[in-house]
Amino acid sequence: MILKKGLFLFSVLFFFFIRATYAQDAGKVLPLKIILAQIEEQHNVKFSYLNSDISPFKIIPPQQTLLIGEKLSYIRTQTGLSFKQSGKYISVYKPVSEEYICGYIVDEFTVPIEGALIKYTSQNNEQVETDKDGYFKIVRNKNDLIEISHPAYEPITLTVNSFKDDCRTIILKLIFTTTLEEIVAERYLTTGISKKDDGSFVIKPKKFGILPGLIEPDVLQTMQQLPGISSIDETVSNINVRGGTHDQNLFLWNGIRLFQTGHFFGLISGFNPNLPHQIKIYKNGTSAFYGESVSSAVDISSRSENIDDSSFGIGTNMINADFYSVVKLSEKSGLELSARRSFTDAIDLPAYSKYSKRIFQNTVVTELSNSNDVNYKSDKEFYFYDFTGQYHLKTSDKSDLFIDFIGINNKLDFTQGTITSTRVLVKNSNLSQLTLGGSATWKSQWNEKNYGEITLYGSYYHVNGNNEALLNNQVVEQENNIVDAGFRLSNSTNLQPYLTLHTGYQYSELGIKNTNRINSPDYFQTTKDVLRSHALIGEAEYNPENSRFYAKFGLRGNYFSSLSTFLLEPRLQFNYTINNKWKLEALGEFKSQATSQIAEVQQDFLGIEKRRWIMANGNDIPIQKGRQISAGVYYKSGGWQVSLENFYKKVSGITTAEQGFQNQLELLNLTGDYRVFGTEFLVQKQFHGFYAWFSYTWNNNKYDFKDFNPSGFPNNLELRHTVNCAATYEWKSLKFALGGKWFTGRPETTPLSNDPVYNTPGYPEISYASPNDDNIENFFQVNFSALYSLKLKNMATLQMGISILNVLNKKNTINRYYRINDETDLIEVVNTYSVERTPNAMVRLKF
Repeated sequence: MILKKGLFLFSVLFFFFIRATYAQDAGKVLPLKIILAQIEEQHNVKFSYLNSDISPFKIIPPQQTLLIGEKLSYIRTQTGLSFKQSGKYISVYKPVSEEYICGYIVDEFTVPIEGALIKYTSQNNEQVETDKDGYFKIVRNKNDLIEISHPAYEPITLTVNSFKDDCRTIILKLIFTTTLEEIVAERYLTTGISKKDDGSFVIKPKKFGILPGLIEPDVLQTMQQLPGISSIDETVSNINVRGGTHDQNLFLWNGIRLFQTGHFFGLISGFNPNLPHQIKIYKNGTSAFYGESVSSAVDISSRSENIDDSSFGIGTNMINADFYSVVKLSEKSGLELSARRSFTDAIDLPAYSKYSKRIFQNTVVTELSNSNDVNYKSDKEFYFYDFTGQYHLKTSDKSDLFIDFIGINNKLDFTQGTITSTRVLVKNSNLSQLTLGGSATWKSQWNEKNYGEITLYGSYYHVNGNNEALLNNQVVEQENNIVDAGFRLSNSTNLQPYLTLHTGYQYSELGIKNTNRINSPDYFQTTKDVLRSHALIGEAEYNPENSRFYAKFGLRGNYFSSLSTFLLEPRLQFNYTINNKWKLEALGEFKSQATSQIAEVQQDFLGIEKRRWIMANGNDIPIQKGRQISAGVYYKSGGWQVSLENFYKKVSGITTAEQGFQNQLELLNLTGDYRVFGTEFLVQKQFHGFYAWFSYTWNNNKYDFKDFNPSGFPNNLELRHTVNCAATYEWKSLKFALGGKWFTGRPETTPLSNDPVYNTPGYPEISYASPNDDNIENFFQVNFSALYSLKLKNMATLQMGISILNVLNKKNTINRYYRINDETDLIEVVNTYSVERTPNAMVRLKF
């Protein structure tokens, strides 16, 4: 009752708050900047101006019922300012006296060009640059010729006489080669995602548009929209890139390697989605500066090149509340802070209930002999939090110092129970995960041709799980600790205007400790390993301004001193622009990693977070080695964007414990490899405010374990066919997205019989068919999201959003395995289902 009254009161206050926001301050003097913002919102236009031109003016706002031309005329009368309109863009400026001329530099789409160089032949050969609105003003001289240039646009020369009393709008044309570089770079799926010449994908959360099912720019959910990247169990702690396991991906946050990426055991990203400035993702052709991964590299940076102005944001959804703050301490220093905490241990809202059911379902278990369901009940107390901090100091005009730290924590207390024919069973378990990390980076421009960077970093990861088995008295405790520390040096030298040499050295010392305790049978084991590695890096980048070629070749030399092993890893990125519509790309890489995650028994750690990190030892746990090559073609014209890419990838040195087997291979310790080849296709159309895309991925993913018969069979992560499609619509401050995904069911291994066999007297076992001989049902899900932004009077922004996962509430099976019931000695089939229809809502205030 109290909660209902509170929600009612909140709704009433929220209604009046929004109503007050829209109210016009009739008769009240307001700053001109606020009035222009209101006109932008009402008439869907965009003003550009200098703050110094409009900040002195405070006037009574024009009536809302007036046409936009009438409003501009009213403002012109009150302030003396002039307006110039080009489409939805309106320039505001002071009338220029006879001693000066001014102009606005825009591209062919009327987008302002910042940083264009204006040279004029006055007595001192002076020059100025355009500001963010493309504006410039210079002294008038009748004999002047004005040269306007920008690296991405064709230069032009104008005479002073061509400028009249008003500011002139000047259009620059893109240089042909620059247009070619942007064939696939402008908008990939949505705003804020772009594809670069080196084959990487870049996500900028602050420019993020909208994707189905997402109301925040969650990087780990967003990357799953890219062709070739998926999650076989719909979590961010099990991301599969071109058939690889999650631990084969490298995750960096401001130079810190992270071994934990998710909250809520993978349903929510461990990174605050509102803070990062840029995320770079490599599927292939990874830069030689990234090691320890045979699949992808994900580099998350929350660093800004400049000292940002102070800002603040606070928000909440149906799972957690968070804030971030940017504090400008001075012109040369700034501080960024963020924190997020779930309130799931206090309030049980619908989103948490659905997520909770997905994670803690512990399945519905069916006995194969009679198909009776065995129901398991559970109670839990769960919460998570994360925090980040960053200090930025400009030590000089050409040097920057960054100090960063991050923390991620999950905590669970879990009580599980069931009723058998003879007794009531209740067991208590708990699980905790903690990540702490810090780094310090100094960047400097040594001289005109050299730029360098030095980074020191360290991270700590701890996971402890205490699992009491429900059907017997066995207690299993597992503890995994990781300490990672090191430093990186890098330097870039411009050998020629078109050729840059990147060099570097990296040192890492990694310690991993694993502890296992079991009460029945009595067992205790502790292992501790330390791995020291050195890497030398050389990378040449060929990127001439007036050429259709782009190429980067890198070489990484890894030396693992603890294993006395040296590996040489070449990397290649190459593309060729045929014309302003077509581009070809080729990528290749050799990579390795000496750490991986294993799960010796799949039901350990509550069946939730059962994986623990281990280190290669050169014997039964080898260093994993990956090789990959891909070739693609890209087309862009008339709002259409099409890409087609084929790839081949092979990873050797994998073990059965790393692959999550739940069949006859679960307790075997075998070494092998997998190879995957496939095709990724994307078509995207853009017109007006409507955007749509369709992607299809096909892959053939097979294991090869030579000491097992049969040696070759489908990979546990094989999704033979995957389809993603979506449509988004943006109208003023409102955005909608509706999309679906479909993929073929993952492989499963079926029993040969419904009854167990007794190869050992008194011990029932399951007799399996060939590994991964069948597939579970196909997966299909439809998702929806909507966002609305509202500008408030004090220049704050109120953002609201809703999302619905699994709109059709389809019951998708995402995993299936078989086990022996300890009480009945019968075979049970265990199904794990995807999340049900899950609504979520978000409110965020930024100022």
